[in-house]
Amino acid sequence: MAEYTLVAGKTGEKYLTAEEKRERYGMLAEQLRSALHDEPDLLAAMTTTACLLHNAFPYYFWTGFYRRVSEDELLVGPYQGTMGCLRIRFDRGVCGAAARERRTMLVPDVHAFPGHIACDSNSASEIVVPVFDARGELVAVLDVDSDVPAAFDEVDREHLEEIVALLADKSPLPVVYGGA
Repeated sequence: MAEYTLVAGKTGEKYLTAEEKRERYGMLAEQLRSALHDEPDLLAAMTTTACLLHNAFPYYFWTGFYRRVSEDELLVGPYQGTMGCLRIRFDRGVCGAAARERRTMLVPDVHAFPGHIACDSNSASEIVVPVFDARGELVAVLDVDSDVPAAFDEVDREHLEEIVALLADKSPLPVVYGGA
């Protein structure tokens, strides 16, 4: 496994060119493939993915997963950033729309998105990518917010869809409680 974490400065210039994004996503995907290669647990893989993504991009403000816990509801999962919403129904917000429609949602201005849920008022733009298991079932969504308007583009979409595909063969391991 790579012995470093790609860390972006969270102050100063937050914009990256398309080529800078591609290069950074390429390095990050390589690091994630190495880190997740022998890890079967979905929760551990999501935690590592959220951490590495969040620290790699200066325009990422909130980075994490909402796990599907019922037919029409998501529950906050591993994330980096300020407090997230705890539960999101499929009929609410960008995350709900991505889960319901089973497609990536790219939102340049969250305030213009009908039904947007303001978990943090600093969010200005957002991308939400559905996460599917090996059978094609929706298991979660990856949610990334930025405090920069129109921070996400097709480069982000393409690479984030490739990154969440690394999670398809992972399954949640049972939690085991010991003692009396």
